Amino acid sequence: MNATDALGSLATLLLEGKVEVVDLSSPLGPDTPLLQLPEDFAKNTPKIEIHKISEYDSDGPFFAWNWLKLGEHSGTHFDAPHHWITGKDYADGYTDSIPPQNFVAPVNVIDCSAEVAENPDFLLDAAGVKAWEEKHGDIKPGEWVVMRSDWDSRVNDEAAYLNADETGPHSPGPTVDCIQYILSKGAIGWGTQCIGTDAGQAGGMEPPYPAHNLLHAANKYGLASLANLSKLPPKGAVLIAAPLKIVKGTGSPIRAMALVPHS
Repeated sequence: MNATDALGSLATLLLEGKVEVVDLSSPLGPDTPLLQLPEDFAKNTPKIEIHKISEYDSDGPFFAWNWLKLGEHSGTHFDAPHHWITGKDYADGYTDSIPPQNFVAPVNVIDCSAEVAENPDFLLDAAGVKAWEEKHGDIKPGEWVVMRSDWDSRVNDEAAYLNADETGPHSPGPTVDCIQYILSKGAIGWGTQCIGTDAGQAGGMEPPYPAHNLLHAANKYGLASLANLSKLPPKGAVLIAAPLKIVKGTGSPIRAMALVPHS
């Protein structure tokens, strides 16, 4: 089957409902949880604001539209390489310069939800990824790897979603050797269902924040605050994660989706 026939078959399967489009994004609005950094460390992203311009009234009698105030890394979002200092020198490391071919790729979904239910600080390591591959098949070059934790069940409660105490946030994520391993497999990026791509306590790792540090050093990408990963198979889905084409953008809110064979 050539590429034209394959695309035609996909279109038919979509129209017939045999391929499902799964929404992997949480709602984006004033109540969306945002990352909170220590005030003495860095500035924080302001809360999202949605302001009405008009809605069939004297400010615009036939149309409704709004203007927004939001950060690039708000809600379900894409991290471009320029987001982190290790990726600052890539000419194609911004949201407007990344090749669009990289926004659509197969996805490997590693289910850690049972472990996270027992321990919110659960860390997925390279051994865990290799064990998953033994069961489901190899991660191939150009594919996404995402960690299912079902953390999105907390998204309507910012305190529970951030899950912070006097020692900092507590949320699951990858170890250093996990990120090193998926990079060695040629993964295009890494995604999580938490506020960021790293674990809550990742600042204490060496190097700190390995998902950010190592992924972007390799000109790869991150996805954060994903939703509904429980609706995806371990393998066989295609992830669509396209950021807005923000000039010199370091990231962008996205409407992440997956194409999944209908069960």
